[in-house]
Amino acid sequence: MIGSCKFPVAVAVALAVWATIPDSALAQVKVITSGGFAAPLREMLPAFEKSTGISVEIIPGKSQGSGPDTIAAQLSRGVVADVVILSREGLNDLISANRIVAHSDIDLAKTPIGLSVRAGAPRPDISTVDGFKNTLLHAKSITFPSSTTGIYMTTKLLPQLGIAGEVLPKSSNAGVAAVAKGDTEIAIQPVSELLHVPGTDFVGTLPPEIQYISVFSAALVAGPERNSEAKKLIIFLDSAEAKTAIRNSGMEPLTPR
Repeated sequence: MIGSCKFPVAVAVALAVWATIPDSALAQVKVITSGGFAAPLREMLPAFEKSTGISVEIIPGKSQGSGPDTIAAQLSRGVVADVVILSREGLNDLISANRIVAHSDIDLAKTPIGLSVRAGAPRPDISTVDGFKNTLLHAKSITFPSSTTGIYMTTKLLPQLGIAGEVLPKSSNAGVAAVAKGDTEIAIQPVSELLHVPGTDFVGTLPPEIQYISVFSAALVAGPERNSEAKKLIIFLDSAEAKTAIRNSGMEPLTPR
């Protein structure tokens, strides 16, 4: 009898406490983001969560490509997300596929492609097109993403330089972490993915003549139930705190169109 009396009392107390918690404190927004915007997003989220009481779950994904980890593939197989952040090219694909809430997309930042080597390794001269070309030809191994940057490298830049046949066989999408470990000699990725990576040295950006500027954008995913909380995050992505984090990652903030 004593135990049976205590149980409903405990439930009543728990419900009373639960009722005093604001709805925003219980809310969560799920964001699928590509690697190019991951660093500034992680830096800015504590300020957003503290000011709104909304927690954010980050799910990694790739902007483009054919693998199962692309953002489009994840959404297609039912991965739940409220917001996506990815390259403008990838987002346009999602818009065409009716995966995005109409007119909810905003451009957040842009970043050029850069090159990094292992910490302490000789820094190649990539200040000219010929210097960059020779660097790739002499490198034993190279990594660049399979997403938007990699598509540019494989379908346009390397063929344009006439070195696709020599470079592609020694390339991978292992990422800059492989350079830090010494498994790969050179990483070519958006600057926002290269800066502040332990165990690596950032060499610089590609020459202007062959540079590719990635624009990263955000949008609401069609269908989620927490659109109100997700909209707050979209608005925050254009705040002063967000722009500071964007600059710290080597990106340039953009004014939403």
